[in-house]
Amino acid sequence: MAEIVVQKYGGTSVGDLERIRKVAARVARTVAEGRKVAVTVSAMGRTTDALVSIAREVGARPDRRELDMLLATGEQQSVALLALTLHTLGVKARSFTGPQAGFLTDSRSGDARILEVDPKALLEAFETADVAVVAGFQGADEGGMITTLGRGGSDTTAVAVAAALGARECEIYTDTDGVYTTDPHLVPTATKLARLDYDEMLELASLGAKVLHPRSVWYARRYGVRIHVRSSFSYSPGTLVTKLEEARVKTDKPVTGVALDRNHARIDLTGLPDEPGVAARIFGALGEAGVNADTIIQG
Repeated sequence: MAEIVVQKYGGTSVGDLERIRKVAARVARTVAEGRKVAVTVSAMGRTTDALVSIAREVGARPDRRELDMLLATGEQQSVALLALTLHTLGVKARSFTGPQAGFLTDSRSGDARILEVDPKALLEAFETADVAVVAGFQGADEGGMITTLGRGGSDTTAVAVAAALGARECEIYTDTDGVYTTDPHLVPTATKLARLDYDEMLELASLGAKVLHPRSVWYARRYGVRIHVRSSFSYSPGTLVTKLEEARVKTDKPVTGVALDRNHARIDLTGLPDEPGVAARIFGALGEAGVNADTIIQG
């Protein structure tokens, strides 16, 4: 079988039919080079936000299981439209939902973790097709219930596909042409980084850098998948996220980058008894609920 290339396109890249046509042309160009392509796509534009708003019009606190059923339709729309567009270009393509692509997750609705990815269906598709288009952000638990991976989950889907297929690299296409020292939309003088270590990228992502989801970087580090962050609007090289010895370059800068996150909340707990076990009970409950505590100050 020909080399398999893994690509991921976010919501901005597939925001409308014209952009989907441009993505299809890029994928077709890769196929013309003699390679198979596994493509992961997000929902079009702000489709996910729109679906959440509709659900909240029905009820202020929608059931998480049913919300997963609703939100998963956004990516399914994208994969079908991209596959249909590829057909018009003469490229043989098949689309897959997350469960059809072999994604088994736990049962945490809205923030599921990937347990296993069985690439059998994708490999079988590549026997007759050149492109497999996989819906990002979704899977199914052992009972067959649809689950979603949380915001940014399509990044994780793409890296997991690359790991399952044994691909050397996963190309993540965004609206910027790489990872910058800080957000280039806010700071025009930010400079693009050619290479980053997994740990550096993981720290930047966890502190608010939106270019990659932290879980996708963790997954890439665990399975040794190199991530290439590129622009979906140009063919220029982007930023490689890889292991330390490949990423390290000589520099006299003590700081790699600066991240900004406006989505943090501060909670003060007062009147707690000064006795052993109190902190363990608090943070144990937070962990069970899947809540991350970034900074802890005791006084």
